[in-house]
Amino acid sequence: MIEGIKISVVICTYNRAAYIQDAMESLYHQTIAKDQYEIIIVNNNSSDNTIEVCEAWIAKHKDAQYAFFYNEGRQGASYARNTGAALANGNLLCFMDDDAIAESDYLERIILFFEEHPDAGGLGGRIIPKYIPEEPKWMSYYVSSMVGNFDYSETVAVFSANKYPLESNMIIRKIDFEAVNGFNVDLPGVVGTLRIGGEGKDFFFKLKALGRVVYYDPAIRVQHVVETSKLTKEYMYRVASGMGRGERVRTLKISNTAYLKKIIEYIIKLGAAVILGFKYLLQGHPAQFWPIIQFRIDTLKGLLDS
Repeated sequence: MIEGIKISVVICTYNRAAYIQDAMESLYHQTIAKDQYEIIIVNNNSSDNTIEVCEAWIAKHKDAQYAFFYNEGRQGASYARNTGAALANGNLLCFMDDDAIAESDYLERIILFFEEHPDAGGLGGRIIPKYIPEEPKWMSYYVSSMVGNFDYSETVAVFSANKYPLESNMIIRKIDFEAVNGFNVDLPGVVGTLRIGGEGKDFFFKLKALGRVVYYDPAIRVQHVVETSKLTKEYMYRVASGMGRGERVRTLKISNTAYLKKIIEYIIKLGAAVILGFKYLLQGHPAQFWPIIQFRIDTLKGLLDS
């Protein structure tokens, strides 16, 4: 452990040259001393100029604690996050997306939270979508989770049994990360155009199984960029079907019965989505009618995808 460093921020990046500089800039202007934290950038085979952008920024900010800029050749966020965690010197691991922007007191609040909650094994915070150029009319609360919107509670709370932090704003004690053996690479996230999601869910379920308490604090906030490319039907399908594929992998590893129960659960959720869709329609929001139903259809397709 390098003396002074309390928290390691791991950012895994894949073709985010347009936004990763804003992520690094937000972490540079934090309210804690720079020797208390490090930022580890793990490039996951970017084909744009992400590497050049990162290297140029780091060269201009030599006082920032950038311990590593590393390339992980195995494609997928789970591989990249595990690589970043292995390189980390902090006793806290913070995972933030390459298109997220942290508030200036982000890291200070994280450190204080773990100091005030010694029982905390994991922590998640608020994720606020930053739509570029603006939020589309068809977006609803239930669909917005696919683009990172996350607001679990208005106050500090312990996550219920089936709830957990989202990947773009999650913090874990390094000792607990190692106890869980990191993220499940059978749930790698994005691999090319294919998505097999649920790595965060799988991780925190395992963490809870060890008896660790996982908290939510709405004051620990990041903004998450939602550009127009994330608002297409193709992108939304990849995200939703990726959720289903991830659940197929996760539940089949438990048992065939668990998988069958998940199919039934998804069918019930599809029925609930139809009801919610008609509710939006009757409330005078016709644009929000179909996307919420399509979301559940696509997750079911992913779950059944062999």
